Amino acid sequence: MWKRLIPKTIRGKLMALTASVTLVITILTTSVCFSVFQSFLRKNQIQSAEFSLQVVNNNIAADMKDIIYFSKWCCSNGAMLDYLKAFNSHTKFPTVNKDMENLRPLALSSHNRLKEEYYNTRSNEYISRVIVSTLNGSNFLQMASSASYTSAYAAKIIREQSFFETLHDSRDFLWIGLVKDPFSDTSGNMYIPIVRPVYNEFSSQIIGWTYVEVSSQLFTNYLSSYPLPDDSMLFLTIGEKTYRFQSNDWQETEFPYKDPVRLPENDTLSKGTQVLSVTTDQGEKRIIVERPVDGMEGFLLSQVLSEQQFDQQKNLYTLLILGICLFIVSMGILLIFLLNRIIMEPIHKLTGKISKISDGDFSRDSAIEWNHELGQVGRGINSMSENILTLLNKRVSDEKQKKDLEYQILQSQINPHFLYNTLNSIKWMATIQNATGIADMTTALARLLKNVSKGTASLITLKEELDLVKDYFLIQQYRYGGSVSIEYNIESEKLYECMIHRFSLQPMIENALFHGIEPAKTAGRITVFAQTEELSGKKILRIDITDNGIGMSQKMIMQVLSSDIDSGSNTEFFRHVGINNVNKRIQYDFGPEYGITITSEPGKFTTMTIRIPYVLHSENQSTER
Repeated sequence: MWKRLIPKTIRGKLMALTASVTLVITILTTSVCFSVFQSFLRKNQIQSAEFSLQVVNNNIAADMKDIIYFSKWCCSNGAMLDYLKAFNSHTKFPTVNKDMENLRPLALSSHNRLKEEYYNTRSNEYISRVIVSTLNGSNFLQMASSASYTSAYAAKIIREQSFFETLHDSRDFLWIGLVKDPFSDTSGNMYIPIVRPVYNEFSSQIIGWTYVEVSSQLFTNYLSSYPLPDDSMLFLTIGEKTYRFQSNDWQETEFPYKDPVRLPENDTLSKGTQVLSVTTDQGEKRIIVERPVDGMEGFLLSQVLSEQQFDQQKNLYTLLILGICLFIVSMGILLIFLLNRIIMEPIHKLTGKISKISDGDFSRDSAIEWNHELGQVGRGINSMSENILTLLNKRVSDEKQKKDLEYQILQSQINPHFLYNTLNSIKWMATIQNATGIADMTTALARLLKNVSKGTASLITLKEELDLVKDYFLIQQYRYGGSVSIEYNIESEKLYECMIHRFSLQPMIENALFHGIEPAKTAGRITVFAQTEELSGKKILRIDITDNGIGMSQKMIMQVLSSDIDSGSNTEFFRHVGINNVNKRIQYDFGPEYGITITSEPGKFTTMTIRIPYVLHSENQSTER
């Protein structure tokens, strides 16, 4: 199916390849850019929220530190301590007539000192009320942001609040969240109460307490211009209570998210800032940036990032990415057009030149020899046309020579028939004259010449090869006067049908006679033993030819297998079928694991072994068919 979609022409393949590469680049660019831009947008959104929270937190932290410092001043100032020690034993403020201890001037000077410190505090606008009271609450100093806020029963009202004992008994400043105005049920104002005990400067005795009322405007004023999108939310955590900032007011609420997962640290964020991934009740994922108020344990500002704002920016970047993709696709289309023009026009000229060559025009065309890669093809076509013309001329000349050779071959075929007839005539004359040796030699020679001249097959049966060896050895027996003999030992009759290279045994018999037995000058004996054996799990034919001649040294064995020995003494035909030639033919046809090996012991014997695949004549015919 896929092969059908692949264009058949080079032009189509180039266009398809260019389009595919352009598409891949576009997809990769889109994926990478979208991923990078989305990550950048989220990172930028987090950093922006963190910066805004940091600005608010710094302002809140500075004001709260001033207020805490003012609260500590009220607990440790000498004037305040003198006032508490002086009035601690009095149940009410003395009148002018009964002020024997001058307590009224002391109270006035203490109040003036408290008022002075109140107005010197930078964040006094957020301190709605300050009370410095004796233990029983009968006598106290009071400062309020407005005179209408003061009350003659202020100390008693504060002591009756539920938070008083908890804050008073705490070892350090404790934050319980925002509380309603203790002095008004209708105002709706929210405050942070601070209650601390006052100790005698010389002992751990508690001589009074202070109350500082911090207005929630401390947070509201800084957040009134805070950039908060519609689907974003801002939370303030004080102690264990959480408040949501909405319409410039604080609403106590439960944290509306679950499954918080802290995201990996970002090197660009300030220390202490955390980014959390949370899940809404509807299963929607949201991102929250949390920033603690520096130096205020228990104070935490959290902002839920706006998904609408994120989506708007993402859409903007998506349009930018689509523009980039459109540009890449346009460049791809332009590239396809240019490739089509640059490549296809020369190809059309090349195909035109090839058509001319097919029509018989072999002239050189310099117009297709450009100075680029296709120009090399053009030069190759011109060279090819010239070579074709040269080959045609050579072919005409070869055809003429072929006719001359055929004529010579017809003449040469007369000679073998003439020799056969002549040798047959000699044979019959020798038989009539009772010269049986001459008749046998003539018959053997005639068969040898017939095998040499008629045979064209490379492989023959072992029986046919042994018949040739017998004819050859018969002639050599008459030459040596019967002093040499040969014995054939064939493992089974089936081996006669095994295929073997033509004229592969004769060179070994000849080597055994001329280089083994003849130099020994004794009666010689040659044994031909054929058997089967296993080689690498395969059945093979092994033929051993052993003589009792002078033997061979290892150096002589290497020379025999690398070149023919005394080839000049052999006949013209057998000169070309020496032992080395036979070995090369076997290895060329069957592989390097086959061939001839020689084992010899000087003065005793020499054994030449042929190893070839076990292939019967019937199997060989089936393979050829």
